[in-house]
Amino acid sequence: MSNLNSPSPAVVHRATWRDYLLAITACGATTVLTIPLHDWLELVNTVMLFLLVVVLVAARLGRGPAVLASFLSVGLFDFFYVPPRWSFAVSDAQYVLTFAVMLIVALIISHLTIGLRVRAQEAQQAAERSNALYALASQLAGALTIEQVCDATEHFAQRQLGAHARLLLPAHQDTEATPSHESLVPARPEQSPLERTITLLAQTAFQAPRNHGMQQVGDDGHLYAVLPLAGSTRSRGVLILSSHQSGARELDGHRSLLDALATLVATALERLHFVNVAHQAQLEMNDERLRGSILSALSHDIRTPLTSLFGLADTLTLMQPPLPEQAKEMAGAIRDQAMRLHRMVSNLLDMARLQTGQQAGQLPLRLEWQPIEEVIGASIQLLGHSLDDHPVKVHLDADLPLLSIDAVLMERVFGNLLENAAKYAPPHTEIHISASPEGSHMLISVRNEGTGFPADRLPNIFGVFERGAPESSIPGVGLGLSICRAIVWAHGGRIEALNPPTGGAEVRFMLPLGTPPTIEPEPESGTSPEGRS
Repeated sequence: MSNLNSPSPAVVHRATWRDYLLAITACGATTVLTIPLHDWLELVNTVMLFLLVVVLVAARLGRGPAVLASFLSVGLFDFFYVPPRWSFAVSDAQYVLTFAVMLIVALIISHLTIGLRVRAQEAQQAAERSNALYALASQLAGALTIEQVCDATEHFAQRQLGAHARLLLPAHQDTEATPSHESLVPARPEQSPLERTITLLAQTAFQAPRNHGMQQVGDDGHLYAVLPLAGSTRSRGVLILSSHQSGARELDGHRSLLDALATLVATALERLHFVNVAHQAQLEMNDERLRGSILSALSHDIRTPLTSLFGLADTLTLMQPPLPEQAKEMAGAIRDQAMRLHRMVSNLLDMARLQTGQQAGQLPLRLEWQPIEEVIGASIQLLGHSLDDHPVKVHLDADLPLLSIDAVLMERVFGNLLENAAKYAPPHTEIHISASPEGSHMLISVRNEGTGFPADRLPNIFGVFERGAPESSIPGVGLGLSICRAIVWAHGGRIEALNPPTGGAEVRFMLPLGTPPTIEPEPESGTSPEGRS
């Protein structure tokens, strides 16, 4: 295993025996063409022709044939043109210097020509890859599904790297869970499973996306490159590239290209994720708006006949002369049920109003500094006979500070909590209310002695239309706790439901204390403001 951080290899032509044969043929052809012109050509011009052949061989055939052409040109020049001709003997020592300079110049020219050729090939290859990356970026920018991202990535890897590409994505892409707690699954489920070693490498790269990619030779002899897809907020998956055949060029020689490919794929996956999140948020917003409109319309249309029904039933119970006892009991039952239904409709209307205010970013509150004990007492009085079977025990710390609250809305919170506690508790059991300061907040608790909340429903107990027991015969529509949460949040507090170890169900919420105003003591009777009697 190694990191994909080596530089890009030079583009060097691998010479074959045909290239060497062509180099020999070129030198021989030059000799054949220049021998008849020996009497008219100066030796220096003949040297230039041989150097030209070396340049052409270097430009077309590569380094090895160019070196061979350099030595062969010097030998042919010595044998055919330098006196004494037709032998390798040298009559003048100056020709030795000529041969040395000719060989050195030929080698230097061949080296420079090959370097220029390599640079030109690299520039052409870089331009082709830039165009390919631009085309890939355009395809990924227009991709609407992960399937299209896979198609574009696989096509690019095949064309530019001669490799097969596979995408591994988090099992739950719609969450922002920690990568260490997530598993990877293939983007195309129909693909064959990977080797266990490659899968472990992919999981490691997913958990540490800022690290370099890794390469591994698999049991099948193929080279695998594992690239993390690091997004702006979290890792979006892993890209695995594998060579198709043994002896394929190593993928770690193209680090910059692989980095660009991983960045483009990660950006495309992150864009698809946020598009999906925005789409889901828009759908939820539309659902909430439609539901709020329906609730508001129904609540307004139902409250008027309910009020009339309650008034008529109450009038029947107070008629003079009084109705027969059985008829009076039936009228009282109609009145009580109408009142219960009126409370349900009021909850619906309140929930619609609260949701509308939250969506608009403003929930109007009439904040005043109030003692919490008065709000609790008013809520207990408001429920009246609903708490006859459940004595309420209030436990308050001494000298509780004032709270900046909307007393009407806070009474609604206590009313809903007390009503829920009474409905889900056995008859003749107590309901406990406590309040005490905790740091910069006041902790308030309402607890009953019932069976508690179902453990599996606790995370969603404050949701709209959520009930502790969905199939229960206890009346209600599941809005009471939702209203409590909305009101507490509007006051800058937080709320939670739990099952305490002592049994029963408990709802706790915390409200910020703030800094209450200073209350000046009233002057004693008979004393003037200046202290004179």
